[in-house]
Amino acid sequence: MVSDSVETLRVIDPLVLSLGVIGLVALALGGWWVLRWFYRSPGNRLRRLLDKHDDVAIVMHPNPDPDAMASAMGVAAIAESVDTEATLYYPGEIRHQENRAFRTVLDLDLETIESASDIGSETVVLVDHNTARGFTGAQKIEPLIVVDHHPGNGAGTAFTDVRTEYGAASAILVEYLDGIGVSIEAEEENAGGITLTSELATGLLYGILSDTNHLTKGCSAADFEAASFLFPAIDEEKLDRIANPQVSDDVLQIKADAIQKKRVEGSFAICDVGEIGNVDAIPQAADELMHLEGVTAVVVYGENDGTLHLSGRSRDDRVHMGEALRHAVSDIPMANAGGHARMGGGQLSVDHMNGIGPSEGVSRKEFEERIFSAMAGERS
Repeated sequence: MVSDSVETLRVIDPLVLSLGVIGLVALALGGWWVLRWFYRSPGNRLRRLLDKHDDVAIVMHPNPDPDAMASAMGVAAIAESVDTEATLYYPGEIRHQENRAFRTVLDLDLETIESASDIGSETVVLVDHNTARGFTGAQKIEPLIVVDHHPGNGAGTAFTDVRTEYGAASAILVEYLDGIGVSIEAEEENAGGITLTSELATGLLYGILSDTNHLTKGCSAADFEAASFLFPAIDEEKLDRIANPQVSDDVLQIKADAIQKKRVEGSFAICDVGEIGNVDAIPQAADELMHLEGVTAVVVYGENDGTLHLSGRSRDDRVHMGEALRHAVSDIPMANAGGHARMGGGQLSVDHMNGIGPSEGVSRKEFEERIFSAMAGERS
């Protein structure tokens, strides 16, 4: 029997034998790379990390928007698939009608934070921002995990995934779920243990839509691919209720004030809407001004409880809105501003703007001149 096998090997063409060996090696290497990709993909690495903890606190940025809430939902789904208890936290308030509708329609269970002691787990995940802020003791938070798409230097101690080229953090979570393996709610749950419910799919899709102005601004191919992946599982009726909430009278009034009181220089517009009760109306007013013909960049600001809130929008390639706002407030104590090229925001203390502290103070008119100059690319 052995001699027959030896004789068979002798008559095999050496070239064929070599090709066979090469094929086996290639197959083995291919299998190794597939396994390596599976176990080292960001979603699977995140999942294995969450599996090491009994509970986790998923923290959103102050006054969370749909992208932040949807991203938190995505991390929670991954955590719960490995029996890790997840609690969703946010500082500030949820005031914007779209954000309130998102929470209500999707029936989200969220906890508020006023200080770091309110966070009920030592294992912290930051979503849609990379440095904790908006509550007492935030600077002492050392997150284990950070998932974000905004510029910044914040990082997790064990896992950091910041993709500034993405339009929404929700798209990152969709990639995680796709890589791990999910099943549609109506189908039988797969071995991955994660079901893409209609609530989760609807939330993630709206998170992408809201942060990219319905896939028209700041998008990447990944945002479109994520939206396509989610579409079969969404609840269209819930999506419509989130996208078309009722608008309060004060929001409409602030939008009207922005249009009527705007100050225009060239293709740039600025408006001080005065004392306001709803700061979430400011970015909505900025969006409204961007519809005006001939206007390519806008900044709207208003005062609430001693703080000026700024919101800027740009469709002008010459204007990086986040950098323009950051520069405009750079020498005012206790002020901060920044953001993306197309969208930015910030806050500053009215008292410090008026001269408390080491600065001499800046009038509202002078402040607007600074903003116009910053949008024009002038640096003092």
